[in-house]
Amino acid sequence: MAERSFKKEVQKLRAKEGEVFAGEGILAVTKALLQSGVSYVAGYQGSPISHLMDVLADASDIMEELGVHFESSASEATAAATLAASVNYPLRGAITFKATAGTNVASDPLSNLSSGGVTGGALIIVGEDYGEGSSIMQERSHAFAMKSQMWLLDPRPNLPSIVRAVEKSFELSEASNTPVMLQMRIRACHMHGHFIARDNVRPAFTLADAMNKPSRDISRIVLPPASFVHEDEKINKRWPAAVEFIRREQLNEFFGDPDGADGLVIQGGMYNTVIRALQLIGLADVEGNTEVPLYVMNVAYPLIDEELRGFCQGKAAVLMIEEGQPEFIEQEVNTSLRRVDMQTRVHGKDFLPRVGDYTTTVVLKALVKFFDRYRPELAVRERLPEGVRAALAPRPLTIPVRVASAAEMASAAPSQASAPVAALAPVPVKVTAPVAMEVLDPVMDVHARPPSFCTGCPERPIFTAMKLVQREIGAHHISCDIGCHLFSILPPFNLGATTMGYGLGWAGASAFNTTETSRRTISIMGDGGFWHNGLTSGVGNAVFNKSDNVLVIIDNGYSAATGGQDILSSKAENDHRITNLPIEKAVRGVGVEWVRVITNTYGIATMRDTLREALTTKVSGPKVIIAQSECMLNKQRRVKPLMRKLAGEGKRVVRERFGVDSDTCTGDHSCIRLSGCPSLSVKDNPDPLRRDPVATVLDSCVGCGVCGEVAHAAVLCPSFYRAQIISNPTRLDKLSKRVATAVIGFLQRRLATRELSHA
Repeated sequence: MAERSFKKEVQKLRAKEGEVFAGEGILAVTKALLQSGVSYVAGYQGSPISHLMDVLADASDIMEELGVHFESSASEATAAATLAASVNYPLRGAITFKATAGTNVASDPLSNLSSGGVTGGALIIVGEDYGEGSSIMQERSHAFAMKSQMWLLDPRPNLPSIVRAVEKSFELSEASNTPVMLQMRIRACHMHGHFIARDNVRPAFTLADAMNKPSRDISRIVLPPASFVHEDEKINKRWPAAVEFIRREQLNEFFGDPDGADGLVIQGGMYNTVIRALQLIGLADVEGNTEVPLYVMNVAYPLIDEELRGFCQGKAAVLMIEEGQPEFIEQEVNTSLRRVDMQTRVHGKDFLPRVGDYTTTVVLKALVKFFDRYRPELAVRERLPEGVRAALAPRPLTIPVRVASAAEMASAAPSQASAPVAALAPVPVKVTAPVAMEVLDPVMDVHARPPSFCTGCPERPIFTAMKLVQREIGAHHISCDIGCHLFSILPPFNLGATTMGYGLGWAGASAFNTTETSRRTISIMGDGGFWHNGLTSGVGNAVFNKSDNVLVIIDNGYSAATGGQDILSSKAENDHRITNLPIEKAVRGVGVEWVRVITNTYGIATMRDTLREALTTKVSGPKVIIAQSECMLNKQRRVKPLMRKLAGEGKRVVRERFGVDSDTCTGDHSCIRLSGCPSLSVKDNPDPLRRDPVATVLDSCVGCGVCGEVAHAAVLCPSFYRAQIISNPTRLDKLSKRVATAVIGFLQRRLATRELSHA
């Protein structure tokens, strides 16, 4: 089960020559692959490219009709190795994964592939995830492209440009015998538009043709002396062939008057943002016509010297708009111009921030700085729209300062003779009114909203149990892993010291395998990470090195963190994949003997006791706890439509919710600190004699029962109650409700009478 279904949208992939194709960027990429005659596609899901994997899976029927093989790979390294099919055969292949994390995992096969080169077109579609909204380390695909000398395309974010980039990437790869990377930014992946479609193409040379007539070329395998020959080919054959193709096919674009006195050199992916900024200062229109010359590098690497120098000829200065750091392209532009003694001034990171997402406002400020210096008539503030002037103006930040009394000032003054520097206290400043300070870019005090587990997530009780165990037997070193469970490092759990990569949770604690202490480490791994990398790098490594530490494998039934795709151990039936393979068998198969399987993670007491046993048992050797419960997000996607359908048919449907008795709640809020469920909140105390707010359960509750389990396992207050919401109740349900109401009413009246008699 994926994050969303594209079953309806994929029918657009059948569009024929001349028809208008309208849809999302990811669909356009898929259509471009089919129009290019691709033979095989593989990949590993991850934002922002996970939807491409979902589209390919939903389009399996269309791809089978064309003879296109699609695989959801075990890891990015597996996907990259798949491109080996294009080394000796004229087969066009594409792979996809999240950058830069995926590129790092795939670095070994990608390096081998780029060294030996390819015969058929080899395309790597990477989801560029850079900026403040990114979920991974802040690095760029550009660095890998330069290191391994792969060509990197960064197309303008509109569907015709993206489709052309995909198609031309295959041709470029074949013309230069080099793999090509195509980066898709988040906005490009999810933008909507249209383009004129072409017919899908069945590969002229098929996978069956290659298997029936195998071919080999030992010079393409990375072994000395061929490895040096490969490097020589890169510089003297493949690079010139790529440059010639890029120039001939005009993959890079020029806009505006080429004879302008200055201009902008930009990454293709920044085009929309730059045009919007130019529109706001009146230098471009909604059609993209611009008064400022633009050199748009849809090919970010390699740099085409002849094009760049031709653009810069006669210009006093250019502004290089390159998102991210280091400023690879800016350095190349400077080098290219200085080698031929061109004196065009190159600005870039001196006008733009070195880090962060280049939003329209960020680019706007840089443009105004640039024009202030070189074309001041374009940056006259009075010409600019009011909203633009407001964005450019320094913003006042009012800082209220408390008025200090003379006595306070006297008592706060440090003794210059005796107080060490480190001990000096801040001295209150005597003022008569709040002070308004002019700050160019104030850092606003925004309330933090850290990411957290979904309501009802089955992983939350695991970490609640871990907190309870640590309360009993002390803190342990905890090694985390990539996945939803990484939210455990944040409040309210605050667990975990490191995370080294997907499936590397146990490997991250391997240095602590020592006999000098009886304490054990705890490592975390999800089922997705287990099948991705953890079985060998974590479990196999621990068995081989006789680790005495503990691993908790969180088995929620899906690769939940990447959108809910099925994996080997998923319980769901899948028509195209093998599922229902137990993790327990795999773990025991590599030699782990101490294994415990918990089939209901919501049972916190059981989880707590099992963790305690693993950490204190006298049995030596690796210990694995497999904690199983279905991902609540996917469960709700599956169950809610069924419940609505049954309710609509007039059938009895029961939903469970939890609540808090305000009269019983003490306002301690330990339940929130040990659970952290988004449906747990606080409200004003209804008792006028008590001031502390009481806990409350919001309507988003899915009835998982964790809050009640926490109260029981942690010996907290008994204020939680379970309620059933029944749609289409039966006569027995209605009778039970009447009886319960009558009994409760009788008891309440009796209690009220007793209280009055004592008054």
